Amino acid sequence: MDMRHPVEVQSGPKGFMISYLEALSLVERLHRLLLDVIKDEFERVGVLEINSVQALLLFNIGENEVTAGELKSRGYYQGSNVSYNLKKLVEMGYMHHQRCEIDRRSVRVRLTEQGRQIRDTVTDLFERHAEGLVQKEIIDNAGIEEITTMLRRMERYWTDQIRYIY
Repeated sequence: MDMRHPVEVQSGPKGFMISYLEALSLVERLHRLLLDVIKDEFERVGVLEINSVQALLLFNIGENEVTAGELKSRGYYQGSNVSYNLKKLVEMGYMHHQRCEIDRRSVRVRLTEQGRQIRDTVTDLFERHAEGLVQKEIIDNAGIEEITTMLRRMERYWTDQIRYIY
């Protein structure tokens, strides 16, 4: 048994199922860890009024101008309370909002200068992490490309499953 991975490697369908469940659990843990890492970075730099979910949302929006609906469809936001976070970010001055001319029910948002500073802080954090992963030989370019390719395949498979149901 590999001590880094508590699940014993097994072949066949049962072994695959065990590995699949471990991978799902790992993806979930990694997302929570990512939010903790962002939170720690903002505590380090003294920005306490914004939470890690909001900071990640600003990072993902970047220079785009989007509607609340587009945030989820484009994968910019994973949570269920997007309206709450958008409202808070507008109130705190991190985002501009404007009603759409075509559909007055829809609101378009974009970052303010203050929002771009938060985005830049997250960008700097991710750049340091990318450099550290390579320098410490944790993963190289080929490895990250392989992981990304596999995760995209799983994403397509799950998306197809949802489309098949409806």
